Amino acid sequence: MFILKKKIALSAILLVIIAGICYAVYGHAIDGYDFTGTAWSLVPPAVAIILALITKEVYSSLFLGLVSGALLYSHFNTIDTLESVFVHGILSGLDGSSNLGILTFLVTLGILVSLLSRSGATKAYGRWAGKHIHSRRVAMLSTFALGVVLSVDDYFNTLTAGNVMRPITDSNKISRAKLAYIIDATAAPMCMIMPISSWAAAVSANVENVNGVEMFLKAIPFNFYSILTLAMVVITSAAQFDFGPMKVHESNAKNGDIFTVPAPETSADNSDENSKGKLPDLIIPVVLLIVSCISYMLYTGGLFEGKSLIDAFADCNASLALSMGALVTVGFTVIYYYMRDLLSFKELMESVASGFKSMVPAILILIFAWSLSEITVLLGVNEFVSGVFSGSLAGLSSFLPAIVFLVSVGLAFATGTSWGTMGIILPIVVGIGLDETMTVISISACLAGAVCGDHCSPISDTNIMSSTAAGCDHLAHVETQLPYAAVVLTISAASYVLAGFVKNAAICLPISFLTLVLTLFVIKRITRDKKPVEA
Repeated sequence: MFILKKKIALSAILLVIIAGICYAVYGHAIDGYDFTGTAWSLVPPAVAIILALITKEVYSSLFLGLVSGALLYSHFNTIDTLESVFVHGILSGLDGSSNLGILTFLVTLGILVSLLSRSGATKAYGRWAGKHIHSRRVAMLSTFALGVVLSVDDYFNTLTAGNVMRPITDSNKISRAKLAYIIDATAAPMCMIMPISSWAAAVSANVENVNGVEMFLKAIPFNFYSILTLAMVVITSAAQFDFGPMKVHESNAKNGDIFTVPAPETSADNSDENSKGKLPDLIIPVVLLIVSCISYMLYTGGLFEGKSLIDAFADCNASLALSMGALVTVGFTVIYYYMRDLLSFKELMESVASGFKSMVPAILILIFAWSLSEITVLLGVNEFVSGVFSGSLAGLSSFLPAIVFLVSVGLAFATGTSWGTMGIILPIVVGIGLDETMTVISISACLAGAVCGDHCSPISDTNIMSSTAAGCDHLAHVETQLPYAAVVLTISAASYVLAGFVKNAAICLPISFLTLVLTLFVIKRITRDKKPVEA
Protein backbone atom coordinates (compact mmCIF):
# COMPACT_ATOMS: atom_id res chain seq x y z
CA MET A 1 0.00 0.00 0.00
CA PHE A 2 2.86 2.36 0.88
CA ILE A 3 4.56 1.65 -2.46
CA LEU A 4 1.30 2.34 -4.32
CA LYS A 5 0.84 5.66 -2.52
CA LYS A 6 4.45 6.55 -3.29
CA LYS A 7 3.95 5.84 -7.00
CA ILE A 8 0.75 7.88 -7.03
CA ALA A 9 2.54 10.78 -5.32
CA LEU A 10 5.41 10.54 -7.79
CA SER A 11 3.04 10.53 -10.74
CA ALA A 12 1.28 13.60 -9.34
CA ILE A 13 4.59 15.44 -8.97
CA LEU A 14 5.57 14.55 -12.53
CA LEU A 15 2.22 15.77 -13.84
CA VAL A 16 2.60 19.06 -11.96
CA ILE A 17 6.09 19.57 -13.37
CA ILE A 18 4.99 18.78 -16.92
CA ALA A 19 1.85 20.89 -16.58
CA GLY A 20 3.86 23.84 -15.29
CA ILE A 21 6.29 23.67 -18.18
CA CYS A 22 3.51 23.27 -20.74
CA TYR A 23 1.62 26.22 -19.25
CA ALA A 24 4.71 28.40 -19.51
CA VAL A 25 5.34 27.28 -23.07
CA TYR A 26 1.71 27.83 -24.06
CA GLY A 27 1.73 31.29 -22.56
CA HIS A 28 4.98 32.46 -24.14
CA ALA A 29 5.60 30.42 -27.29
CA ILE A 30 3.37 32.62 -29.47
CA ASP A 31 5.58 35.58 -28.72
CA GLY A 32 8.70 33.52 -29.44
CA TYR A 33 9.73 33.29 -25.82
CA ASP A 34 13.35 32.18 -25.46
CA PHE A 35 14.15 30.02 -22.44
CA THR A 36 17.91 30.37 -22.77
CA GLY A 37 19.66 32.56 -20.24
CA THR A 38 16.64 32.57 -17.89
CA ALA A 39 15.70 30.81 -14.65
CA TRP A 40 14.23 28.04 -16.83
CA SER A 41 17.80 26.86 -17.45
CA LEU A 42 17.76 25.50 -13.89
CA VAL A 43 14.71 23.28 -14.55
CA PRO A 44 16.59 20.25 -16.04
CA PRO A 45 18.98 19.71 -13.09
CA ALA A 46 16.13 20.48 -10.66
CA VAL A 47 13.95 17.78 -12.27
CA ALA A 48 16.81 15.25 -12.16
CA ILE A 49 17.74 15.98 -8.54
CA ILE A 50 14.16 16.01 -7.22
CA LEU A 51 13.27 12.77 -8.99
CA ALA A 52 16.48 11.09 -7.83
CA LEU A 53 15.80 11.99 -4.20
CA ILE A 54 12.17 10.84 -4.43
CA THR A 55 12.51 7.66 -6.48
CA LYS A 56 15.96 6.57 -5.22
CA GLU A 57 16.70 5.69 -8.85
CA VAL A 58 19.34 7.69 -10.68
CA TYR A 59 19.30 6.47 -14.32
CA SER A 60 15.74 7.46 -15.19
CA SER A 61 15.98 10.65 -13.10
CA LEU A 62 19.01 11.90 -15.03
CA PHE A 63 17.43 10.94 -18.35
CA LEU A 64 14.14 12.70 -17.54
CA GLY A 65 16.12 15.77 -16.52
CA LEU A 66 17.88 15.63 -19.88
CA VAL A 67 14.56 15.26 -21.71
CA SER A 68 13.05 18.21 -19.85
CA GLY A 69 16.01 20.35 -20.93
CA ALA A 70 15.68 19.18 -24.53
CA LEU A 71 11.95 20.03 -24.48
CA LEU A 72 12.69 23.56 -23.28
CA TYR A 73 15.51 24.06 -25.77
CA SER A 74 13.38 22.85 -28.71
CA HIS A 75 10.15 24.59 -27.55
CA PHE A 76 8.46 21.18 -27.36
CA ASN A 77 9.06 20.36 -31.03
CA THR A 78 9.15 16.54 -31.12
CA ILE A 79 11.82 16.10 -33.79
CA ASP A 80 14.02 18.87 -32.40
CA THR A 81 13.64 17.42 -28.90
CA LEU A 82 14.96 14.02 -30.02
CA GLU A 83 17.83 15.73 -31.79
CA SER A 84 18.63 17.78 -28.69
CA VAL A 85 18.66 14.69 -26.46
CA PHE A 86 21.11 12.77 -28.63
CA VAL A 87 23.11 15.44 -30.46
CA HIS A 88 23.25 18.33 -27.98
CA GLY A 89 23.07 16.08 -24.93
CA ILE A 90 24.58 12.60 -25.16
CA LEU A 91 26.92 13.10 -28.12
CA SER A 92 28.08 16.49 -26.87
CA GLY A 93 28.74 15.00 -23.46
CA LEU A 94 31.02 12.42 -25.08
CA ASP A 95 32.55 14.85 -27.58
CA GLY A 96 35.82 15.67 -25.90
CA SER A 97 39.11 14.03 -25.07
CA SER A 98 38.67 14.86 -21.38
CA ASN A 99 35.44 12.92 -20.85
CA LEU A 100 36.53 10.05 -23.08
CA GLY A 101 39.80 9.94 -21.18
CA ILE A 102 37.90 9.69 -17.89
CA LEU A 103 35.81 6.80 -19.25
CA THR A 104 38.97 5.07 -20.46
CA PHE A 105 40.58 5.48 -17.05
CA LEU A 106 37.42 4.24 -15.34
CA VAL A 107 37.21 1.10 -17.50
CA THR A 108 40.94 0.41 -17.24
CA LEU A 109 40.89 0.77 -13.49
CA GLY A 110 37.91 -1.59 -13.36
CA ILE A 111 39.98 -4.15 -15.28
CA LEU A 112 42.92 -3.65 -12.90
CA VAL A 113 40.66 -4.15 -9.87
CA SER A 114 39.28 -7.32 -11.41
CA LEU A 115 42.81 -8.63 -12.01
CA LEU A 116 43.90 -7.79 -8.46
CA SER A 117 40.85 -9.51 -7.05
CA ARG A 118 40.90 -12.64 -9.18
CA SER A 119 44.63 -13.19 -8.70
CA GLY A 120 44.17 -13.30 -4.95
CA ALA A 121 46.30 -10.16 -4.44
CA THR A 122 43.44 -8.28 -2.79
CA LYS A 123 42.80 -11.24 -0.49
CA ALA A 124 46.48 -11.31 0.45
CA TYR A 125 46.37 -7.61 1.25
CA GLY A 126 43.30 -8.23 3.38
CA ARG A 127 45.16 -10.92 5.34
CA TRP A 128 48.11 -8.58 5.87
CA ALA A 129 45.87 -5.69 6.89
CA GLY A 130 44.00 -7.94 9.28
CA LYS A 131 47.24 -8.47 11.20
CA HIS A 132 48.04 -4.76 11.40
CA ILE A 133 44.67 -2.97 11.38
CA HIS A 134 42.58 -4.25 14.25
CA SER A 135 39.97 -1.56 14.77
CA ARG A 136 37.34 0.39 12.88
CA ARG A 137 38.98 3.66 13.93
CA VAL A 138 42.38 2.76 12.48
CA ALA A 139 40.78 1.42 9.29
CA MET A 140 38.90 4.69 8.69
CA LEU A 141 41.92 6.87 9.48
CA SER A 142 44.10 4.69 7.24
CA THR A 143 41.64 5.24 4.39
CA PHE A 144 41.84 8.98 5.01
CA ALA A 145 45.66 8.85 5.08
CA LEU A 146 45.78 7.01 1.75
CA GLY A 147 43.49 9.65 0.25
CA VAL A 148 45.89 12.37 1.42
CA VAL A 149 48.83 10.55 -0.21
CA LEU A 150 46.92 10.16 -3.51
CA SER A 151 45.79 13.79 -3.73
CA VAL A 152 47.20 14.47 -7.18
CA ASP A 153 43.78 14.10 -8.83
CA ASP A 154 40.34 13.50 -7.35
CA TYR A 155 39.25 10.83 -9.86
CA PHE A 156 42.49 8.94 -9.38
CA ASN A 157 42.20 9.42 -5.62
CA THR A 158 38.66 8.11 -5.18
CA LEU A 159 38.93 5.14 -7.52
CA THR A 160 42.29 3.97 -6.20
CA ALA A 161 41.69 4.56 -2.49
CA GLY A 162 38.21 3.05 -2.61
CA ASN A 163 39.26 -0.14 -4.35
CA VAL A 164 42.40 -0.63 -2.25
CA MET A 165 40.77 -0.01 1.13
CA ARG A 166 37.47 -1.79 0.53
CA PRO A 167 38.64 -5.22 1.80
CA ILE A 168 40.03 -3.57 4.95
CA THR A 169 36.90 -1.58 5.76
CA ASP A 170 34.73 -4.62 5.03
CA SER A 171 36.69 -6.79 7.44
CA ASN A 172 36.38 -4.12 10.13
CA LYS A 173 32.60 -3.84 9.63
CA ILE A 174 32.61 -0.32 8.22
CA SER A 175 29.64 0.44 5.98
CA ARG A 176 30.18 1.03 2.28
CA ALA A 177 28.43 4.38 2.70
CA LYS A 178 31.04 5.46 5.27
CA LEU A 179 33.84 4.32 2.97
CA ALA A 180 32.32 6.31 0.11
CA TYR A 181 32.07 9.37 2.36
CA ILE A 182 35.68 9.15 3.54
CA ILE A 183 37.17 8.85 0.06
CA ASP A 184 34.85 11.49 -1.43
CA ALA A 185 35.36 13.94 1.44
CA THR A 186 39.12 13.47 1.22
CA ALA A 187 39.64 13.59 -2.55
CA ALA A 188 38.41 16.97 -3.83
CA PRO A 189 39.04 18.94 -0.60
CA MET A 190 42.61 17.62 -0.44
CA CYS A 191 43.21 18.34 -4.13
CA MET A 192 41.85 21.87 -3.59
CA ILE A 193 44.54 22.69 -1.04
CA MET A 194 47.36 20.77 -2.76
CA PRO A 195 49.50 23.03 -5.01
CA ILE A 196 50.72 20.08 -7.09
CA SER A 197 47.45 18.64 -8.38
CA SER A 198 45.19 18.73 -11.41
CA TRP A 199 42.82 21.01 -9.46
CA ALA A 200 45.52 23.62 -8.89
CA ALA A 201 46.11 23.48 -12.62
CA ALA A 202 42.41 24.08 -13.34
CA VAL A 203 42.32 27.08 -11.02
CA SER A 204 45.44 28.59 -12.56
CA ALA A 205 43.97 28.18 -16.03
CA ASN A 206 40.81 30.11 -15.09
CA VAL A 207 42.51 33.08 -13.43
CA GLU A 208 43.76 35.64 -15.96
CA ASN A 209 46.02 38.68 -15.56
CA VAL A 210 47.37 37.38 -12.22
CA ASN A 211 49.80 34.68 -11.15
CA GLY A 212 47.40 31.75 -10.87
CA VAL A 213 49.68 29.49 -8.82
CA GLU A 214 50.56 32.29 -6.39
CA MET A 215 46.88 33.20 -6.01
CA PHE A 216 45.99 29.53 -5.41
CA LEU A 217 48.60 29.29 -2.62
CA LYS A 218 47.33 32.45 -0.93
CA ALA A 219 43.75 31.18 -1.11
CA ILE A 220 44.46 27.91 0.75
CA PRO A 221 44.10 29.26 4.35
CA PHE A 222 40.70 30.77 3.43
CA ASN A 223 39.36 27.55 1.88
CA PHE A 224 37.13 26.88 4.87
CA TYR A 225 34.94 24.17 3.36
CA SER A 226 37.84 22.00 2.17
CA ILE A 227 39.80 22.33 5.42
CA LEU A 228 36.76 21.79 7.65
CA THR A 229 35.62 18.81 5.60
CA LEU A 230 38.99 17.13 6.12
CA ALA A 231 38.70 17.94 9.83
CA MET A 232 35.19 16.46 9.85
CA VAL A 233 36.49 13.18 8.39
CA VAL A 234 39.24 12.92 11.01
CA ILE A 235 36.99 13.86 13.95
CA THR A 236 34.08 11.57 13.06
CA SER A 237 36.46 8.69 12.26
CA ALA A 238 38.55 9.09 15.40
CA ALA A 239 35.49 9.52 17.63
CA GLN A 240 33.49 6.92 15.66
CA PHE A 241 30.59 9.33 15.75
CA ASP A 242 27.89 9.47 13.07
CA PHE A 243 24.53 11.13 12.63
CA GLY A 244 21.70 11.23 10.11
CA PRO A 245 21.29 8.35 7.64
CA MET A 246 24.96 7.44 8.08
CA LYS A 247 24.18 6.35 11.65
CA VAL A 248 21.79 3.73 10.27
CA HIS A 249 24.38 2.40 7.82
CA GLU A 250 27.09 2.22 10.48
CA SER A 251 24.77 0.57 12.99
CA ASN A 252 23.84 -2.07 10.42
CA ALA A 253 27.51 -2.55 9.47
CA LYS A 254 28.43 -3.34 13.08
CA ASN A 255 25.77 -6.08 12.92
CA GLY A 256 27.20 -7.52 9.71
CA ASP A 257 25.27 -5.63 7.00
CA ILE A 258 27.81 -3.31 5.37
CA PHE A 259 25.42 -2.28 2.57
CA THR A 260 22.00 -1.46 4.10
CA VAL A 261 20.95 -0.51 0.56
CA PRO A 262 21.93 -3.18 -2.02
CA ALA A 263 24.69 -1.93 -4.34
CA PRO A 264 25.32 -2.89 -7.97
CA GLU A 265 27.39 -6.04 -8.20
CA THR A 266 31.02 -5.59 -9.19
CA SER A 267 33.67 -7.99 -10.32
CA ALA A 268 35.70 -7.23 -7.21
CA ASP A 269 32.83 -8.43 -5.02
CA ASN A 270 32.03 -11.61 -6.92
CA SER A 271 35.12 -12.93 -8.70
CA ASP A 272 36.63 -16.32 -7.92
CA GLU A 273 39.86 -15.55 -6.09
CA ASN A 274 42.74 -18.01 -5.92
CA SER A 275 45.06 -18.48 -2.96
CA LYS A 276 48.38 -17.95 -4.74
CA GLY A 277 48.37 -14.17 -4.60
CA LYS A 278 50.88 -12.45 -2.33
CA LEU A 279 51.08 -8.94 -0.90
CA PRO A 280 53.64 -7.71 -3.51
CA ASP A 281 51.18 -8.76 -6.24
CA LEU A 282 48.96 -5.87 -5.11
CA ILE A 283 51.62 -3.38 -4.03
CA ILE A 284 53.61 -3.50 -7.27
CA PRO A 285 50.66 -2.70 -9.62
CA VAL A 286 49.31 0.02 -7.29
CA VAL A 287 52.71 1.71 -6.96
CA LEU A 288 53.20 1.45 -10.72
CA LEU A 289 49.77 3.02 -11.25
CA ILE A 290 50.66 5.97 -9.01
CA VAL A 291 54.10 6.48 -10.57
CA SER A 292 52.79 6.08 -14.14
CA CYS A 293 49.91 8.52 -13.72
CA ILE A 294 52.07 11.19 -12.09
CA SER A 295 54.83 10.68 -14.68
CA TYR A 296 52.41 11.05 -17.58
CA MET A 297 50.92 14.17 -15.98
CA LEU A 298 54.38 15.72 -15.92
CA TYR A 299 55.08 14.47 -19.44
CA THR A 300 51.88 15.91 -20.94
CA GLY A 301 52.53 19.13 -19.00
CA GLY A 302 55.94 19.58 -20.62
CA LEU A 303 58.33 18.85 -17.74
CA PHE A 304 60.77 17.19 -20.13
CA GLU A 305 60.61 20.22 -22.41
CA GLY A 306 62.09 22.50 -19.76
CA LYS A 307 59.03 23.57 -17.74
CA SER A 308 59.13 23.73 -13.96
CA LEU A 309 57.38 21.08 -11.85
CA ILE A 310 54.50 23.40 -10.90
CA ASP A 311 54.06 24.65 -14.48
CA ALA A 312 54.06 21.07 -15.75
CA PHE A 313 51.21 20.16 -13.40
CA ALA A 314 49.41 23.36 -14.38
CA ASP A 315 49.59 22.53 -18.10
CA CYS A 316 49.07 18.76 -17.91
CA ASN A 317 46.28 16.83 -19.63
CA ALA A 318 45.02 15.00 -16.54
CA SER A 319 42.49 12.68 -18.24
CA LEU A 320 44.99 11.62 -20.92
CA ALA A 321 47.70 11.08 -18.31
CA LEU A 322 45.43 8.97 -16.09
CA SER A 323 44.34 6.85 -19.07
CA MET A 324 47.90 6.28 -20.23
CA GLY A 325 49.11 5.45 -16.73
CA ALA A 326 46.27 3.00 -16.15
CA LEU A 327 46.80 1.29 -19.54
CA VAL A 328 50.50 0.85 -18.84
CA THR A 329 49.70 -0.59 -15.42
CA VAL A 330 47.12 -3.04 -16.77
CA GLY A 331 49.51 -4.18 -19.52
CA PHE A 332 52.28 -4.76 -17.00
CA THR A 333 49.94 -6.53 -14.57
CA VAL A 334 48.67 -8.94 -17.23
CA ILE A 335 52.23 -9.93 -18.16
CA TYR A 336 53.38 -10.04 -14.53
CA TYR A 337 50.51 -12.25 -13.39
CA TYR A 338 50.94 -14.56 -16.39
CA MET A 339 54.67 -14.98 -15.67
CA ARG A 340 53.90 -15.51 -11.97
CA ASP A 341 51.40 -18.19 -13.01
CA LEU A 342 48.70 -16.53 -10.95
CA LEU A 343 46.16 -16.56 -13.79
CA SER A 344 45.93 -18.41 -17.09
CA PHE A 345 45.57 -16.48 -20.34
CA LYS A 346 41.85 -17.32 -20.40
CA GLU A 347 41.38 -16.08 -16.83
CA LEU A 348 43.26 -12.89 -17.64
CA MET A 349 40.94 -12.15 -20.57
CA GLU A 350 37.89 -13.02 -18.48
CA SER A 351 39.10 -10.49 -15.92
CA VAL A 352 39.28 -7.86 -18.64
CA ALA A 353 35.64 -8.51 -19.58
CA SER A 354 34.39 -8.62 -15.99
CA GLY A 355 36.30 -5.44 -15.13
CA PHE A 356 34.65 -3.61 -18.01
CA LYS A 357 31.25 -4.97 -17.00
CA SER A 358 31.68 -3.80 -13.41
CA MET A 359 32.05 -0.20 -14.57
CA VAL A 360 28.97 -0.12 -16.82
CA PRO A 361 26.65 1.35 -14.11
CA ALA A 362 29.11 4.17 -13.40
CA ILE A 363 29.63 4.81 -17.10
CA LEU A 364 25.89 5.11 -17.71
CA ILE A 365 25.45 7.54 -14.84
CA LEU A 366 28.43 9.62 -15.97
CA ILE A 367 27.16 9.81 -19.56
CA PHE A 368 23.70 10.91 -18.44
CA ALA A 369 25.19 13.41 -15.97
CA TRP A 370 27.47 14.91 -18.63
CA SER A 371 24.58 15.02 -21.11
CA LEU A 372 22.39 16.82 -18.59
CA SER A 373 25.20 19.30 -17.94
CA GLU A 374 25.59 19.95 -21.67
CA ILE A 375 21.91 20.68 -22.22
CA THR A 376 21.83 22.88 -19.11
CA VAL A 377 24.76 24.93 -20.40
CA LEU A 378 23.06 25.09 -23.81
CA LEU A 379 20.04 26.63 -22.09
CA GLY A 380 22.31 29.42 -20.85
CA VAL A 381 22.62 28.61 -17.16
CA ASN A 382 26.07 30.23 -17.20
CA GLU A 383 24.71 33.54 -18.50
CA PHE A 384 21.79 33.47 -16.08
CA VAL A 385 23.93 32.80 -13.01
CA SER A 386 26.56 35.33 -14.11
CA GLY A 387 23.88 37.99 -14.57
CA VAL A 388 22.28 37.33 -11.20
CA PHE A 389 25.66 37.16 -9.53
CA SER A 390 27.01 40.38 -11.06
CA GLY A 391 23.80 42.22 -10.28
CA SER A 392 23.95 41.35 -6.58
CA LEU A 393 27.35 42.84 -5.87
CA ALA A 394 26.59 46.53 -5.54
CA GLY A 395 27.13 47.77 -1.99
CA LEU A 396 27.85 44.29 -0.62
CA SER A 397 31.63 44.22 -0.77
CA SER A 398 32.09 42.90 2.78
CA PHE A 399 29.57 40.12 2.14
CA LEU A 400 31.06 39.29 -1.25
CA PRO A 401 32.97 36.15 -0.13
CA ALA A 402 29.81 34.67 1.40
CA ILE A 403 27.82 35.51 -1.75
CA VAL A 404 30.49 33.96 -3.97
CA PHE A 405 30.50 30.85 -1.81
CA LEU A 406 26.72 30.35 -1.84
CA VAL A 407 26.37 31.06 -5.57
CA SER A 408 29.18 28.59 -6.30
CA VAL A 409 27.48 25.98 -4.10
CA GLY A 410 24.20 26.44 -5.97
CA LEU A 411 25.77 26.31 -9.41
CA ALA A 412 27.90 23.26 -8.65
CA PHE A 413 24.89 21.51 -7.11
CA ALA A 414 22.71 22.23 -10.16
CA THR A 415 25.28 21.31 -12.79
CA GLY A 416 27.19 18.59 -10.92
CA THR A 417 30.54 20.04 -11.91
CA SER A 418 32.98 21.90 -9.70
CA TRP A 419 35.41 22.65 -12.53
CA GLY A 420 32.61 24.16 -14.62
CA THR A 421 31.59 26.29 -11.65
CA MET A 422 35.13 27.57 -11.22
CA GLY A 423 35.29 28.35 -14.93
CA ILE A 424 32.18 30.54 -14.66
CA ILE A 425 32.69 32.30 -11.32
CA LEU A 426 36.46 32.83 -11.14
CA PRO A 427 36.72 35.22 -14.13
CA ILE A 428 33.89 37.31 -12.64
CA VAL A 429 35.59 37.51 -9.26
CA VAL A 430 38.96 38.47 -10.73
CA GLY A 431 37.37 41.04 -13.03
CA ILE A 432 35.52 42.93 -10.28
CA GLY A 433 38.63 44.90 -9.36
CA LEU A 434 38.82 44.21 -5.61
CA ASP A 435 41.92 44.72 -3.51
CA GLU A 436 44.31 41.77 -3.34
CA THR A 437 43.12 40.40 0.01
CA MET A 438 39.43 40.43 -0.92
CA THR A 439 40.27 38.92 -4.31
CA VAL A 440 42.11 36.06 -2.59
CA ILE A 441 39.26 35.46 -0.12
CA SER A 442 36.64 35.57 -2.89
CA ILE A 443 38.64 33.18 -5.08
CA SER A 444 38.92 30.80 -2.14
CA ALA A 445 35.16 31.12 -1.55
CA CYS A 446 34.54 30.12 -5.16
CA LEU A 447 36.81 27.07 -4.87
CA ALA A 448 35.22 26.03 -1.57
CA GLY A 449 31.69 26.51 -2.91
CA ALA A 450 32.46 24.49 -6.03
CA VAL A 451 33.64 21.54 -3.93
CA CYS A 452 30.69 21.87 -1.54
CA GLY A 453 28.05 21.92 -4.27
CA ASP A 454 29.77 19.01 -5.95
CA HIS A 455 29.64 17.03 -2.69
CA CYS A 456 25.91 17.65 -2.29
CA SER A 457 24.82 16.97 -5.87
CA PRO A 458 23.45 13.55 -6.94
CA ILE A 459 24.61 14.26 -10.51
CA SER A 460 28.24 14.99 -9.58
CA ASP A 461 30.75 12.81 -11.42
CA THR A 462 33.03 12.74 -8.35
CA ASN A 463 30.12 11.49 -6.24
CA ILE A 464 29.38 8.85 -8.84
CA MET A 465 32.94 7.58 -8.89
CA SER A 466 33.20 7.61 -5.11
CA SER A 467 30.14 5.40 -4.75
CA THR A 468 31.45 3.16 -7.55
CA ALA A 469 34.87 2.76 -5.93
CA ALA A 470 33.29 2.01 -2.56
CA GLY A 471 30.78 -0.45 -4.03
CA CYS A 472 27.99 1.63 -2.50
CA ASP A 473 24.55 2.46 -3.85
CA HIS A 474 24.95 5.91 -5.40
CA LEU A 475 21.93 7.61 -3.86
CA ALA A 476 22.72 6.02 -0.49
CA HIS A 477 26.12 7.74 -0.69
CA VAL A 478 24.51 11.08 -1.54
CA GLU A 479 21.96 10.83 1.29
CA THR A 480 24.49 9.82 3.93
CA GLN A 481 27.04 12.45 2.91
CA LEU A 482 24.57 15.34 2.63
CA PRO A 483 24.09 16.03 6.39
CA TYR A 484 27.86 16.13 6.91
CA ALA A 485 28.30 18.50 3.98
CA ALA A 486 25.40 20.65 5.21
CA VAL A 487 27.03 21.15 8.61
CA VAL A 488 30.33 22.24 7.06
CA LEU A 489 28.48 24.36 4.48
CA THR A 490 26.70 26.34 7.21
CA ILE A 491 29.86 26.94 9.20
CA SER A 492 31.80 27.87 6.05
CA ALA A 493 29.17 30.41 4.96
CA ALA A 494 29.35 32.09 8.38
CA SER A 495 33.15 32.00 8.21
CA TYR A 496 33.12 33.84 4.87
CA VAL A 497 30.90 36.53 6.37
CA LEU A 498 33.48 36.94 9.13
CA ALA A 499 36.36 36.85 6.64
CA GLY A 500 34.76 39.64 4.61
CA PHE A 501 35.14 41.93 7.62
CA VAL A 502 38.23 40.59 9.41
CA LYS A 503 40.28 39.61 6.32
CA ASN A 504 42.66 37.51 8.39
CA ALA A 505 42.90 33.72 8.04
CA ALA A 506 44.81 33.40 11.31
CA ILE A 507 41.67 34.61 13.10
CA CYS A 508 38.92 33.14 10.94
CA LEU A 509 40.26 29.60 10.51
CA PRO A 510 40.66 28.78 14.24
CA ILE A 511 37.20 30.21 14.93
CA SER A 512 35.65 28.11 12.17
CA PHE A 513 37.44 24.98 13.42
CA LEU A 514 36.30 25.60 16.99
CA THR A 515 32.75 26.14 15.73
CA LEU A 516 32.88 22.79 13.92
CA VAL A 517 34.05 20.98 17.06
CA LEU A 518 31.35 22.58 19.21
CA THR A 519 28.67 21.86 16.59
CA LEU A 520 29.63 18.19 16.42
CA PHE A 521 29.66 18.04 20.24
CA VAL A 522 26.13 19.44 20.36
CA ILE A 523 24.91 17.05 17.64
CA LYS A 524 26.46 14.12 19.51
CA ARG A 525 24.75 15.13 22.75
CA ILE A 526 21.40 15.50 20.98
CA THR A 527 21.58 12.21 19.06
CA ARG A 528 23.42 9.96 21.52
CA ASP A 529 20.27 8.46 23.06
CA LYS A 530 18.33 8.22 19.82
CA LYS A 531 18.16 4.87 18.10
CA PRO A 532 18.81 5.03 14.34
CA VAL A 533 15.70 4.85 12.20
CA GLU A 534 15.94 2.15 9.55
CA ALA A 535 16.49 3.44 6.00
